Amino acid sequence: MRHVVVREHARLTTGRIDGAGSLDVASVPDSAFDWLCKESARLRAAGAPLVELHDRRWLRLDNYVGVIETPCGTRIEILPKAFDGADEAPRARALLRRMLSRCMEVKPRESGPASIETFDGPLTEWVMRQFLGALDGLVKRGLRFDYHAVREEQPYLRGRLEVGWQLRQPAGRAHLFQVEHDVFDADRPENRLLRAALDRVCRSAQHPDNWRLSRELATRLAEVPCSRNIAADFRRWRDDRLLAHYRPARPWCSLVLNEQSPLAFAGHWRGHSLLFPMEKLFERYVEVCLRRTLPAGTTLKRTPSSRYLCGHRSEQWFQLQPDFMAQRDGRRWVLDTKWKRLDAALDNSREKYGLKQADFYQLFAYGHHYLQGAGELLLVYPKTASLPQSLPAFDYSDTLRLWVVPFDLEQGRLESAPVGEAWPAAPAA
Repeated sequence: MRHVVVREHARLTTGRIDGAGSLDVASVPDSAFDWLCKESARLRAAGAPLVELHDRRWLRLDNYVGVIETPCGTRIEILPKAFDGADEAPRARALLRRMLSRCMEVKPRESGPASIETFDGPLTEWVMRQFLGALDGLVKRGLRFDYHAVREEQPYLRGRLEVGWQLRQPAGRAHLFQVEHDVFDADRPENRLLRAALDRVCRSAQHPDNWRLSRELATRLAEVPCSRNIAADFRRWRDDRLLAHYRPARPWCSLVLNEQSPLAFAGHWRGHSLLFPMEKLFERYVEVCLRRTLPAGTTLKRTPSSRYLCGHRSEQWFQLQPDFMAQRDGRRWVLDTKWKRLDAALDNSREKYGLKQADFYQLFAYGHHYLQGAGELLLVYPKTASLPQSLPAFDYSDTLRLWVVPFDLEQGRLESAPVGEAWPAAPAA
């Protein structure tokens, strides 16, 4: 299997590349190139193109991160474009795994930093490892059994006789009993989903540790039937205290089975591929980290949608949905995340740090409708070497101010923000 490592927005070609190549340029076989074109055309119809075709020899990847495995056996690992330097690939790979762990809300004792850093397999193998680890701990604590009714035909009487069914028996089957009884076993929605996910991992795992553990667990779950309706079983998944030890396994099970319950963006798994749109992953990661670091008394609301841009004939048009709204001691802040690299050195009226005018119009509308034109807005970008700290404030008016704030991806916190005494104060304009 050929393994190609690039980062988002990289260019792929079928020809030879001068030099050793880089994370921004790579060569793939003709079969992989053609498959990417066809797959992107299929996804484009759903509004989510995978690649952009530059010409007959070049493709440019979109902003997805993760792993793509083509039918010809080429594995393309796409990393976040967050670092520079010789160690960019290992740092980006560890960052992506850390972001997924945080977004899945996995506790450190279940997936600590050491396991994230030391496992050097591809992302799909790492996801399978997390699922198998959670399932192994669940099985050791014991599967949850339950009673369920069974109607069947038996040559002996067991449980309750179904009189109506029995009277309708043909004469040649009068010696058989139509009975209904309760069975106490592991055939319940949660276990059926875990068995379905385990079967998929058994077929896909290539890492020796994953292969061995998946086979061991398969023997423990051999008596559990596989789920026939994954969506319906996820809706019936219970989360009471008797199933508390099932909670760590659910997000990984959901991800393996291509369900989108643990994350609104969840991944796209086709065959052995697993992709995430980086904007949604960054937005979710910022939310989870903020909820951990915000001081007591501060509330964070995700995607408020109570305001509209304008009214028309007694109707409200163009709903305004910022990413977050924070509130503390009667003050409110509107936050919007943007996955883009800014450059603080581009401090001039022509390049404007790489900021987009449309984003400022968008935040201006948020400020007037959610803050009534008085307060502070935050545009959150990833922290990079070119954006180490907040930019000077942007003043819409004497009462409405916008801050461009970097978010430290490795530390999981805002570098500086004007959100009160518990957050570091932003630099003065």
